[in-house]
Amino acid sequence: MNAQFGLVNVWTQGDLVTRGVLLILLTMSLSSWMVILLKVLDLRRLRAQAQGTENFWHAKDYQLGLGALGSKGPFLALAQEGQQAASHLQQGQGKAQNALHESFDLSDWLTRSLRNSIDDSTAALQSGLAILASAGSTAPFVGLFGTVWGIYHALMSIGLAGQASIDKVAGPIGEALIMTALGLAVAIPAVLGYNALVRGNKKVLAKLNRFAHDLHAYYVTGARVGANGTVIGGT
Repeated sequence: MNAQFGLVNVWTQGDLVTRGVLLILLTMSLSSWMVILLKVLDLRRLRAQAQGTENFWHAKDYQLGLGALGSKGPFLALAQEGQQAASHLQQGQGKAQNALHESFDLSDWLTRSLRNSIDDSTAALQSGLAILASAGSTAPFVGLFGTVWGIYHALMSIGLAGQASIDKVAGPIGEALIMTALGLAVAIPAVLGYNALVRGNKKVLAKLNRFAHDLHAYYVTGARVGANGTVIGGT
């Protein structure tokens, strides 16, 4: 591309508004790609942890099962929450019961505790998606604003010069239209990344809910629902 045209010329010849629009689009693009890369790595890690739930159920005891879930993550937090909830209720029942302990049975207490853990994990999974949603929805309009502003100044310059030939019009107008292309270049990856991450989060949450159901059944009935083979021993 001729050095007199293109992004470099848009930046050098543009005013504060034009440069501001370019910086906003650049910030949106960098933020979107950073969120996409980080969340993709998180999803890969969570999928590996989800596969570790089968090792959890075939462990010899609960503590060894926790080790199979990794050092941190929603699956480990869920198992620990279930263990703490069951232990807390059992300790409360061994003492003088108050009205709060009497109002919950084991099933209700576990359900609330496991649901709170899932809600926290859901919030963590959804963190950062607002950046992608904002970039995908606003970047085209930011680029369009830059285009309108650029065309306005291009027409003003052409009017002052008194020349309206194609060679005088094509360059400035083309540079202004670059803003629209940049807006779309920021928005499209953000939208595609948002949709892909939402689908990935749904799969992880489905596995997390299934694991919570198994934990609930284990603490209430003493065995995993539909489990085949050896299950971990009692708490």
